[in-house]
Formats: sequence, C-alpha cells, structure tokens
Amino acid sequence: MQKVHNNKAWFLVLPVLVLVAFSAVIPLMTVVNYSVQDTFGNNVFFWAGSSWYEQVITSERFHGALARSLIFSLVVLAIEIPLGIFIALNMPRKGLGVPVCLVLMSLPLLIPWNVVGTIWQVFGRADIGLLGYTLRALGITYNYATNPTHAWLTVVIMDVWHWTSLVVLLCYAGLVSIPDAYYQAAKIDGASRWSVFRYIQLPKMNRVLLIAVLLRFMDSFMIYTEPFVVTGGGPGNATNFLSIDLVKIAIGQFDLGPAAAMSIIYFLIILVLSWVFYTVMTNHDSERS
Repeated sequence: MQKVHNNKAWFLVLPVLVLVAFSAVIPLMTVVNYSVQDTFGNNVFFWAGSSWYEQVITSERFHGALARSLIFSLVVLAIEIPLGIFIALNMPRKGLGVPVCLVLMSLPLLIPWNVVGTIWQVFGRADIGLLGYTLRALGITYNYATNPTHAWLTVVIMDVWHWTSLVVLLCYAGLVSIPDAYYQAAKIDGASRWSVFRYIQLPKMNRVLLIAVLLRFMDSFMIYTEPFVVTGGGPGNATNFLSIDLVKIAIGQFDLGPAAAMSIIYFLIILVLSWVFYTVMTNHDSERS
C-alpha cells in the first residue's frame, strides 16, 4: 500500500510565518537597505555600498562601546553563573520551603526592565535612596551620576539582582531531575560534598547551564533599558554600551546609514559569539560523556 503524504498541515504554520515575516524578516531587510544607502530626506536614496560598514568598523567610538559591552557581559556571567549554582544547591528539595523559594526567585524576573532601572536609580541616590543614604551615613562617598566606577558597580549589581534568579531556576530544575539513587550510591561510597557536586550534580546541570550562559550572554550583551534609565550611558561614556550608542546614533543624531550598518554588525557579533559559546560547551559536554 502506497503511503500518501498530506501537506495541508503546513497551512496551519502560515500564520506563524506571516507573523515572523512582519516582525523580523521585513524589518531586518529594511535595516539592510538603509545600511548600504544614504538619504537626504524626501524618500530619496543614494547608493553608498560598504562605506557605512567601513566607517563603523574603523571607528574608535564603536570599538569602545563594543569593549564595554563585552566586559560587562563577562563580568555579569562570572558573577551570576556561580552565584546561581550556589543558591540552587542550597534551596530545599522538599516541604513548604520549595514553593516559597521558587516564588521569591521569580519575583525579580516579573519586574519590567524600565521599572528595574527606575528602582535602582532612586535606590542609589544619595539624597533619597536607601543605598546612597546608607553609604553616605557610613562615610562612604557614592555617586553613580559622577563617578564611573560607582556607575559600573551600580549597573552590574542591578543586573545581578535582576537576572541571577533565572540562573537559579534553571539550575534548580536540573538538580531536582537527578534521581535519588545517585545520591544514595555516593553516600555508600563515602563521597565528599565536593565529589557529589563535581561528578553528579554538575554533569547533570550541563544542559541547563548551557541555556543559562547563552540566555544571559545575549541578554547582557544587548542590555539597554536598565543602564539607560539609571545612567543614560554616563558619566561620560563609562556605561555607554553598544546598544545605547546605537540608539544615540540612530535617534539622537539621526544617522540612519551608520546606525543600520552598526546594527547589522551588532547582530552578527551576537550570532557568532553565541555560536562559539554553544559549540564549545556542547563539545565539552560530548567529551565528558
């Protein structure tokens, strides 16, 4: 009997394809179009070729913003991943404490990004903010609006407070999926706490850690709202990350060509670095198994 293939089910995917086209593909093509052309208004365009890309790549302003974004992503990853693992390891596995801890961990993730920025903007103020007032009362000079170091610390701590919960929840999901038989065998063998973590818990968390690293890298590298609300990219260019600088060029200066070229380069950097992260971690996981 010959098997008959029915392709009518593909019609059910059409709404999704149309939605993706309008929300992603068409805007991307528009950006690509602007990145290779110049305009003086009145919807009149002139071919510019790769000149905008060359201008962006050779710009010290772009290099500085890119360096700040990469450093910020590496710093928050170095803090949030170990901290998230530590908190997940110490969360209860049974009893009433489980839902309580899960709810508390989820609360920061429910707060909108602009609200997070506003909270920390007020929280860090020396005149009315609890953090700024407390530090001033202790004799510690703190002002994120004028001191680049204080601005960096504020933005980093804000991101850690906001997003460590995501790492915690992912790691906790990996930990609760480990069968009790593994722990029982480790107890019989007299394995230490470190051995249990290294040979049982960490390998079982490899997959969720991969997801956590990828999500946190992409989110932190594209961060915009929170630091923009708190510092506006300042003081000076201290927290002027790539995303903030891109908006300043596109909206503040209305240089659509350079901004479009910069956004394409920005997108490619995120794509390549995410692919490198994924490849390295999956290869490491396959070697261990």
